[in-house]
Amino acid sequence: MKLIHLSDLHLGKRVNEFSMVEDQRYILKQILKIMDEEQPDGVIIAGDVYDKSIPSVEAVELFDMFLGSLADRKLQVFVISGNHDSAERLAFASGLIERSGIHISPVYDGQVSGIEMQDAYGPVKIYLLPFVKPSHVRNVFPQEEIVSYTDAVQVAINHMDVDTGVRNILVTHQFVTGAERSDSEEISVGGSDNVDASVFAAFDYVALGHIHGPQRIGRDTIRYCGTPLKYSFSEARHQKSVTVVELQQKGSVLLRTVELQPRHDMRELRGTYHELTSRENYEGTAVDDYIHITLTDEEDEPDAIAKLRTIYPNLMKLDYDNKRTRAGMVIGEVNETKRCSPIELLQEFYELQNNQPMNEAQVSFASSLIAKIWEG
Repeated sequence: MKLIHLSDLHLGKRVNEFSMVEDQRYILKQILKIMDEEQPDGVIIAGDVYDKSIPSVEAVELFDMFLGSLADRKLQVFVISGNHDSAERLAFASGLIERSGIHISPVYDGQVSGIEMQDAYGPVKIYLLPFVKPSHVRNVFPQEEIVSYTDAVQVAINHMDVDTGVRNILVTHQFVTGAERSDSEEISVGGSDNVDASVFAAFDYVALGHIHGPQRIGRDTIRYCGTPLKYSFSEARHQKSVTVVELQQKGSVLLRTVELQPRHDMRELRGTYHELTSRENYEGTAVDDYIHITLTDEEDEPDAIAKLRTIYPNLMKLDYDNKRTRAGMVIGEVNETKRCSPIELLQEFYELQNNQPMNEAQVSFASSLIAKIWEG
């Protein structure tokens, strides 16, 4: 049996105020081409379908297109809600669309039954466990001692009545201890949301969502497939992919990845303003990628982001790395009893924001501007 493992689509997401909807549409169409080439029996979507619990109209329409395309291909589809989704909204009309082979996990109520598929080796049971917190599971099983996320997931699994004599797959959306995180994920203080991998012993494959970098945890068959797109510059060096899972006889699972090529890649550039605007340095490169630029000039370039966007139209982020920023100057608290003039207040604010004082030309210009405003 062959399955495609996806997760963390985050449909409707904005990155540094750039809408990712068209990039997501592009990558979903690419994934559909992979489906046509691979001819899987089913598709797993392990949570965070949307980026917000109340998704935008564009995001809902995009997911509708994707699900419809999967249904047209007569694929079995297994979807759970993640921490970004509203389980109630995602499961709307799930009973109706299940007739098309699309299985969406309901709001967690303690009843998680295996959805059975068959191949030459016998049955495969797929269990859909949406993102749960300890409080969710305690509400259903108040008699159980549930303190941690590990406790919660263990109790949920204990009540699934898993037959370990057949092949079993768990689809879930949690942070498993040891996973390497990215900046675009929601992180709990002190790792309080950690789940120990030992709770998954009953399953032949665990299709995880939540972590954005593709990786295995402990054994090969406990796996995050990662996001189909890069959603932060901490992911710039990731190679995004989909995971292909092939189950043979009990105990034999083959895994491989198929790489995805985005509409716009995400890159980080570093250098002086002169270097990054020099034609010989940028000509022939993908200047329309999503870019994070770090300028190393000691003096700030006026209106740098607007100027750089004439070359790099999708410049998302600009910062400086120089003596001033490395010094990390901290400005002392303003004495509330001191009476300051408007220009003195502006100077203090400027220094607080920029870690350097205004120069004479800036003070002169600001003073004249303040004078005109006060005259008005």
